[in-house]
Amino acid sequence: MKRRFNGRTDTGVMRAVNQDCLYYDPRGRFFIVADGMGGHAGGQEASKIATQVISDYLEEHWESDLNSENLLHQAVEEANEKIIGDQQTHPERAEMGTTVVAVVFREDKSWCVHVGDSRLYLWRDNILTPFTEDHTWVAWALKSGTISPEEAGVHPWRHVLSQCLGRKELYSIDTDIINVQPGDRLLLCSDGLTGEVSEEEIRMYLQEAETCEEAVTELIETAKENGGSDNVTVIVIEEGETEESFRNLDEADTLSSEY
Repeated sequence: MKRRFNGRTDTGVMRAVNQDCLYYDPRGRFFIVADGMGGHAGGQEASKIATQVISDYLEEHWESDLNSENLLHQAVEEANEKIIGDQQTHPERAEMGTTVVAVVFREDKSWCVHVGDSRLYLWRDNILTPFTEDHTWVAWALKSGTISPEEAGVHPWRHVLSQCLGRKELYSIDTDIINVQPGDRLLLCSDGLTGEVSEEEIRMYLQEAETCEEAVTELIETAKENGGSDNVTVIVIEEGETEESFRNLDEADTLSSEY
């Protein structure tokens, strides 16, 4: 299938430093978004380590006999170990950690892996479907019925992660297969987007944008206009069989990165 994609990370309005990081394979085989935390230097370093280690691991083992689910699990576990090792070497970064969400297109199938609250959405036929479940206290409380959806949106613990990379007690690395069809759009993003832009707005921009680049720009600018309280990172991928299956896409649809 022919694949077009675009992505960007932005510091936002309120933060002085960007602790988000994105990475992509120039051949369009895999895409990664990480959102670091734990102080300026720590957050930046954690997200950088995660994207670097995962991308290197995927590249090195791409042609191996590992199935894609195990490949993703091992890549994320390797990143977690590297971050913990860096914490031990640099005590000033002992509290650093990072979320991660990644998508791979391999062996004619598509897979997602995620830890934390960076998300993957699937847009198809003007319907937006969340593909990941946040690893946060609020997500757990909402699922268990402890709090209501209205309470979840304003709860003071809504950004408290139940797990992230950089912790020895990493107990769940969620992986799932994605049934991607021609014309679908995938959105990978940090919570700097979802904290400021509603899912209805996200659906609208993915529907109306002529190109992936336009969708990325509109989403990031809307997040900033709505407050921009956090760093915001967005990758949009569109899948198609031929040039004609895209919405008048042009050569502007390449992926850029500040990594």
